[in-house]
Amino acid sequence: MKPLTEQEIRAAFVNCTKGEAKRLAVPRDLADRPWDDLDYLGWRDPQAPDRGYLVTELDGRPRALALRCPSSVSGQLRRSMCSMCLTTHTGGVSLMVAPKAGKAGQQGNSVGAYICSDLACSLYVRGKKDAGIGARLHESLTLEEKIQRTVANVAAFIAKVTV
Repeated sequence: MKPLTEQEIRAAFVNCTKGEAKRLAVPRDLADRPWDDLDYLGWRDPQAPDRGYLVTELDGRPRALALRCPSSVSGQLRRSMCSMCLTTHTGGVSLMVAPKAGKAGQQGNSVGAYICSDLACSLYVRGKKDAGIGARLHESLTLEEKIQRTVANVAAFIAKVTV
């Protein structure tokens, strides 16, 4: 992924108003992010733990989603699989819900997916971050094929939000 500026990120949101995009917390360490290893930039808002954000490039331009996610894990921790990168975690996968874009979103319609709670799918796929023993199932796919699958899963999720 190519490095993005704060202005590019704010302008890329498809499922919130311009005012909401202007007020949301963008990471201050954009220059320090491992852009070459990212298929998408994802982060949780430190002031609002129930909010997350995801930005990726589709068709040569950035697209961003505002997400709602549980702020804390309640009940029994169980092993779950991320629907984007297929990494399994114990308590590290959350149902992230994105309001749909446009009129459907204004009417309260949303789309959800189980995603790594820290939104670090790209790093798990590449082995740069470890989710623990048994987190990555043995596959015959190459690293490039796993990356392509993650990119396709993220694109499909964004397509569901924007349709």
